[in-house]
Amino acid sequence: MHPMHPTPALPPHRDLVDELRHLRQRGLPRLRHCPRQALGRIAVAAGFCAGADDELEGVERLLGAAVRRLAGGGPLHDTAGCDPLARAAAHSFGLFAERRGVAAADRRKAAAAVYGVSTERFRKSQEREVVEEIASALLALAREAGRPAEPATAADSAPAAGADGARPPEPPPSRGLPRGAKERITVLASPIELVGDIDILVSSENVYLEMSKTFRPTVSGALRRAAAIRDSSGEIVDDVLTRELAVWLRIHGRTGLPVRPGTVVGTSAGALARRGIRRVHHAAVATPVEGSDHYHVAPATVAEAVRASFALARQERQTLGLPLSSICFPLLGSGRGGLPAGTAARWLLWAVREELRRDPDWSVCLATPRPEHARLLTAANSAS
Repeated sequence: MHPMHPTPALPPHRDLVDELRHLRQRGLPRLRHCPRQALGRIAVAAGFCAGADDELEGVERLLGAAVRRLAGGGPLHDTAGCDPLARAAAHSFGLFAERRGVAAADRRKAAAAVYGVSTERFRKSQEREVVEEIASALLALAREAGRPAEPATAADSAPAAGADGARPPEPPPSRGLPRGAKERITVLASPIELVGDIDILVSSENVYLEMSKTFRPTVSGALRRAAAIRDSSGEIVDDVLTRELAVWLRIHGRTGLPVRPGTVVGTSAGALARRGIRRVHHAAVATPVEGSDHYHVAPATVAEAVRASFALARQERQTLGLPLSSICFPLLGSGRGGLPAGTAARWLLWAVREELRRDPDWSVCLATPRPEHARLLTAANSAS
């Protein structure tokens, strides 16, 4: 059990209203240029960020959670079945899919259409109500999370609130590891695509097993790019990982359909074989949130993906005749999946330790390009 912290004074409702009005006008792409002192304090208090380093992402996720709260806690739909205030709020701040960068005037026009009024009438009436209700929802999320409003330091490893404002569950207590097993876990502050001489690299995917574009700054996009076969001019001639995933989906009748969260599918390493990589495991952990470009990852799905990856590796030892003994995981779920890094680290370490308890001969690497996340992983491993 983790003790509940008393929540210190949160920013006044009026300060949040003022900052939300600035943000509505400028739009989420210009969030960094908006006043956000009150929004930042709420994002920390509600567990959506740890401080200045991830404040922009945290505030945006917080805003989405507040609007979903107005919709009753479910997904946002731009249909008559969704609460009109929540729909208007989502339009006002560009939260619907492919609406993030829409101009302020067009966002206001779409929000006014929800109520069937002119943009001018909406500006003078309903828009005020929308902004004030969002501010109230933000405060409610912070109070329910029960965390301090000051930016966290060492408290990064404390439980944080999830995307719906509720505190994510903690993994079960760890059981004892065999002697020396903990030393078989290594934390690297490095992009996973640069890791070498590891038998298996694990990629984080959505439940449709559709890899990120090669230009995206994601684990999936980076591994797809690094594994691709290129000609002498550097052009990709074989998109190895997506090609092999497409074959798997076709054989299993899942093309265009989701797989169960936690499913893991193996492919060859493509060009990564030059770095000593034998296999790439694709962990389907992220479920798209309907009506948005965001994803949801349940903490337990991280653990299930770890278990499934080890199980697949043992199977591949037999079916492919490969001497697999080392595996490298990213911080699953902590990117667009929205899990707080501390939560993702604890569940990842718990699941890895469970596998090492069963089979201590594995060597496990945990790779992240962000030094602060590497420190979280190191601290979580040392505390176990």
